[in-house]
Amino acid sequence: MNSLIKTIAIIGFSFLVSQSFAQNSAFSEYEVKEFSFQGHAAKIVFPKEANDTRNWIWRARFWGHEPQLDQALLEKGFHVVYVDVAGLFGNPEAVQRWNEFYEFCRKEYKLNPKVVLEGMSRGGLIIYNWATENTDKVYSIYADAPVCDIKSWPGGLFAGQGSPNDWKKCLEAYGLDSASVRDFKGIPIYKSVAIAKAKIPVIHVYGESDKVVPFMENTYLLAEEFRKAGGQITLIPKPGVGHHPHSLKDPSLLVDFILKSIEK
Repeated sequence: MNSLIKTIAIIGFSFLVSQSFAQNSAFSEYEVKEFSFQGHAAKIVFPKEANDTRNWIWRARFWGHEPQLDQALLEKGFHVVYVDVAGLFGNPEAVQRWNEFYEFCRKEYKLNPKVVLEGMSRGGLIIYNWATENTDKVYSIYADAPVCDIKSWPGGLFAGQGSPNDWKKCLEAYGLDSASVRDFKGIPIYKSVAIAKAKIPVIHVYGESDKVVPFMENTYLLAEEFRKAGGQITLIPKPGVGHHPHSLKDPSLLVDFILKSIEK
């Protein structure tokens, strides 16, 4: 038994080391500043040559994971930024932290008044909840297999797998319980209407076989509400793909979408 525990511990440590190496190596060609923002991990990657408008993309979660879009935009002169809001599931505390980090980035690095938002999986919660309250600060949104309803993930109240531990934390983060969450409207499906009315272009990438954040419980429902409100949303399905891998091997479609949103 002891040898088994040691083996599991070694495997777990090796995984963490490999993940850390992958995250660090994703931007090894660029200057990366890692720092603490109000006690929370924050990062900014500087392009080799910033563009004149000092554009930036704000990654919500999973720093360094599937970085091909971030890397492509760095080559276009974008900055890439991140501040940790893990465990908050896009709640008002997370939105406030993002508000303050936005002001910090603008003042400290003179970045553009408008930003591109990037949210993978649960990162969909914060990008939509923040953008809803800051429509004047957003060029466009790229969401990848995004959580659009906490009842789907981590709740698992429908067809999705859910995550019991995360569900408990999520309910606590929002001050909800198993009854009150049923009528809770503070989710991207409904909050995105303000983004649609503001004419902010949105693009979603998703796996058609996703069992963790099912399309029909998340992106499909958001897209319906978004279009009803007159919004422009582009959907890119990945046949036969589950929740992973995120992004696209060739991010050129995403790059083109983002650059077009900035030109408007």
